[in-house]
Amino acid sequence: MQRVEIVEKLQSILISVLKLDNVIINDELSAANVDGWDSLTHMVIITEIEKRFGVQFKLRELNKLTNMGNLIALIASKTN
Repeated sequence: MQRVEIVEKLQSILISVLKLDNVIINDELSAANVDGWDSLTHMVIITEIEKRFGVQFKLRELNKLTNMGNLIALIASKTN
C-alpha cells in the first residue's frame, strides 16, 4: 500500500475517533501533540487501524512506536 493511501486512511480514523475537524499527519505527530488523544482513545485508534487496514499488531510492535512515522512504516510493512 502506498504511503499516501495510508496517511489518508489514518487521517480519516483520527478525525473520526478524536472528533476533530482536521488532523494534519506528519512523521513527528504523536498522541502528546493532539488534544483528546489519551490512553482510551489510543486503543480505539489502534483497533480502527487494524480493522481498516486488515492487519494485527503485536504488543511489542506497538510498544516500539514513538510517532506517526513509525506507525506508517509498520502499516506499510504489513500491507505490502
